[in-house]
Amino acid sequence: MITSTRLAFRLLVLTFLVSACGADTQAPTVPDPADATAAHQGEMASAGGTGMPDSMARGEVLYSRHCAACHQGDGTGLSGAFPPLAESDYLLEDPTRAIDVVVNGLSGPITVNGQQYNAVMPALGYLSDQELADVVTYVLNAWGNTGGQVSAAQVAAVRGGDAAAVTEPADHPVPGSEAMAYQGAPSAISAEDAVSFIDSEGPKMTQAEFDQATEVYFQRCAGCHGVLRKGATGKPLTSDITREKGTDYLKALITYGSPAGMPNWGTSGELTAEQIDVMSRFLQHEPPAPPEWGLEEMKGSWKVLVAPDQRPGKPQHQRNIDNFFVVTLRDSGQVAVIDGDTKEIVNIIKTGYAVHISRPSASSRYVYTIGRDAKIDMIDLWMNPPDRVAEIKVGLEARSVETSKYHGFEDRYAIAGSYWPPQYTIMDGDTLEPKTIVSTRGMTVDTQEYHPEPRVAAIVASHQHPEFIVNVKETGKILLVNYEDINNLSVTTIGAARFLHDGGWDASKRYFLTAANQSDKIAVVDSQDRKLAALTDVDKIPHPGRGANLSDPEFGPVWVTSALGNEKITFLGTDPKGHPEQAWKVVRVLKGQGGGSLFVKSHPNSTNLWVDTPLNPDEKVSQSVAVFDVNNLDAGYQALPIAEWAQLGDGPKRVVHPEFNAEGTEVWFSVWSGQDQESAIVIVDDKTRQLKHVIKGPEIITPTGKFNIHNTVNDIY
Repeated sequence: MITSTRLAFRLLVLTFLVSACGADTQAPTVPDPADATAAHQGEMASAGGTGMPDSMARGEVLYSRHCAACHQGDGTGLSGAFPPLAESDYLLEDPTRAIDVVVNGLSGPITVNGQQYNAVMPALGYLSDQELADVVTYVLNAWGNTGGQVSAAQVAAVRGGDAAAVTEPADHPVPGSEAMAYQGAPSAISAEDAVSFIDSEGPKMTQAEFDQATEVYFQRCAGCHGVLRKGATGKPLTSDITREKGTDYLKALITYGSPAGMPNWGTSGELTAEQIDVMSRFLQHEPPAPPEWGLEEMKGSWKVLVAPDQRPGKPQHQRNIDNFFVVTLRDSGQVAVIDGDTKEIVNIIKTGYAVHISRPSASSRYVYTIGRDAKIDMIDLWMNPPDRVAEIKVGLEARSVETSKYHGFEDRYAIAGSYWPPQYTIMDGDTLEPKTIVSTRGMTVDTQEYHPEPRVAAIVASHQHPEFIVNVKETGKILLVNYEDINNLSVTTIGAARFLHDGGWDASKRYFLTAANQSDKIAVVDSQDRKLAALTDVDKIPHPGRGANLSDPEFGPVWVTSALGNEKITFLGTDPKGHPEQAWKVVRVLKGQGGGSLFVKSHPNSTNLWVDTPLNPDEKVSQSVAVFDVNNLDAGYQALPIAEWAQLGDGPKRVVHPEFNAEGTEVWFSVWSGQDQESAIVIVDDKTRQLKHVIKGPEIITPTGKFNIHNTVNDIY
């Protein structure tokens, strides 16, 4: 769970990886907030004024939690990055302004004690008026400041409303909501397989330290920063950058994280001080390269468990396959096949590590799962119970799999895209035998420079031509891979924007809309005419999943994406014939619960839009979902306490990935807790928005993605 404390700590590194800090400035050692607390006990005891000692004591605790990482435990700030609060002319000149900054946040240049700063102060308006009064009182009177006491009434006045009314996080920004970003999961790459070299230009380290750091990097960092550290969702960490920043900067970065979503590995206790020291030196050496993975390795991993002629000729059960849900049980390396009609678990199947997605074939018979370890498992839903019939490993790390859907090619081919090596593989649809492997290494769309690690993100099957549409993340290119003749492969390359991620179809299934998340754009591909139709600016790291298709009461057909970086839910017009003036433009922006949203979802039979926020730092937000009435969008959202309805024990209980049943009458949510904690699947009646059913038990381990067979085959969302 990401806490508000962690997000405050992450601001420490906002300027570390940009030029504002200055390359030659060395970061001082960051004091431990616990030491700061002990150092100020005397000030708390000696503070004067009615109620002042209590307010100071409470304020010091809050300061340590929310402010000390940036402004330091002794209030001296960080030179060139975060201004001092001790003896600060900016602070003491106008206490009302100080209250406003704490309530509403601050960005842009300011001058403090004659020095200019240009960082970001997150809004702390989610705290109560009394808490804000306490922390401002503490700052105004600590470290020799003599600024007087602030009351809750003064905070309420600055806030501009009744203090009692300010209770819901949705009404005020949550910490970091403007900079929230997706946290990559561990890489499945083994450190033992990597080829490494300790060069003389980096800081001294032993081979044992280098090996230890390699393992930590692949486990903790590669998912965002890339195996070769070229960056994607995370910043690049190549040696030219890291050596310039130096060991002290890197220690602070790893310890406190960043406002762009990097975890605070040190203050969270997940890495020790010794590990952080080793990592800070390791990052200044050239990255170790994992081995390649070609046809020989793939065929060595390929197994046909049940030959096609040994599989059933018809379904061996009476269940409604169209309403099956295939549910990722992330940390157990399994998927659960659940009957959407009866809510029974039909089977739990061992798969690859941390299945990212499940994709059914065009006939609905087969499901292909792909784990982050690049292992594909092919499941036959006609079997009783459904089970695996083939498997293959297409690389060392991967995210995407899809099957051919064009008329005449149904179920003929499967395709998988790898993160490492950067390539895609076309396989036989019945057996997973690898047929063609294509590298994606090449030039970036903008700077036209060579990139050695362009990872394959989303893949969808075209309905207009016998083609797969393949997103290449780092180069920003969209590939139309024609599979009519895989021995003479024809590929159309469309330049879009870096860094391509998820996407889905508009309602007509002609236009593919996909997020270039770090470029804050949505690319629109006309799959019929095989060209880029638009490149539309949106805001703060769009993350649509496959998006949602609605009929907006004012603007007609639209496609919707939420965002990791803020609370915005963005509607793009998708009807170039009926509403040409709105086509591919942002026509509406709604305010959701906050940043950290991963998925939006609707259904042709529903008048609701469902939006999750599992990565939001506020537990009330991450454990609930927002639902909008499509026919009354101006009314705002209703928040439903999904995690509370699950009635679970301890755990983060993040609510993620709304998915409709085939009829569009129910919405299924994963309540995702830790591997050793209780999780659940919560089913809500779409019309009444009331709890309908809960699926839980010891076998439901960290559920995440859920894929309804009918909706996924037919691209309904």
